[in-house]
Amino acid sequence: MRTLLCVGCLAALLAASACQRQTAKVESAPVDETAYRQEIEKWHNERATNLKSEDGWLTLVGLFWLKEGENRLGSDPSNEIVLPQGKAPPRAGSLWLERGTVRLEAQPRSGITHDGKSVDSPLVLKSDADDKPTELQLGTLSFYLIKRGEQLGLRVKDKENPARTQFAGLNYYPVGLKWRIASRFEPYNPAKMIPIVNVLGMVEEEPSPGKLVFEMGGKNYSLDTIAEKGSEELFVIFKDETSGKETYGAGRYLYTAPADARGTVILDFNKAYNPPCAFTSYATCPLPPSQNRLALAVEAGEKKYSKSGH
Repeated sequence: MRTLLCVGCLAALLAASACQRQTAKVESAPVDETAYRQEIEKWHNERATNLKSEDGWLTLVGLFWLKEGENRLGSDPSNEIVLPQGKAPPRAGSLWLERGTVRLEAQPRSGITHDGKSVDSPLVLKSDADDKPTELQLGTLSFYLIKRGEQLGLRVKDKENPARTQFAGLNYYPVGLKWRIASRFEPYNPAKMIPIVNVLGMVEEEPSPGKLVFEMGGKNYSLDTIAEKGSEELFVIFKDETSGKETYGAGRYLYTAPADARGTVILDFNKAYNPPCAFTSYATCPLPPSQNRLALAVEAGEKKYSKSGH
């Protein structure tokens, strides 16, 4: 009888252990609500400041994909790269794309500068795929190369862009501690590559070191993370049931600190924010993978951007 009882106890313990493994509920340390709200308010202010900066996303005015050979640059509509009227000469120069290398040949007295010096001789340009792209200036304009897949394009910014000068501010859900969630990091060993599609339909394979598993309303959810080059933070692209209604239709972004010694990651949806494409059509935003589309209304973080401020 004692043996049978022990066997029963063992079975009960195993069942309880299995239940514990199935739940995604993770406990976190208590949070001072006043201090936390101040933290989020500071984050909101920094977010707006970054957007409004002289090289922020609100300054974008153009994106031009280069063809092999010559790509003429200037304000004349006949150019392959058309700069804003009144901001550049009709012909400022040419970008030559030759087997993956881009060279700028500026016209005499074009006004194009690099590092404060006039570009008077051919200049080979680095893209954002390198450590630091070669940034060029022309009056209030600035431009540099971006690389997406095998394609190279010229991104153009204007610090006097009306989207920046007439910025109406950001809208957020009320801050709620329920959306600051302690999640469990489940690593992929080794990290797996997941296909990420951007708004232009381009696909890039990105490394995912693991997924975040969390519980909300008695249900379990998970989100694949992305490891960005040079960053220890985990990047999350997600879509939820507010997308296209109260929040930006293509989804939102979120960064988290890496997992602690217990494998816990604080997933703070109060810091979810809109991708650059919510503010400009000249960005190349990555979209959420299918596994990161939550059957959950995440009523936290940044709402849709409205130019009227409402």
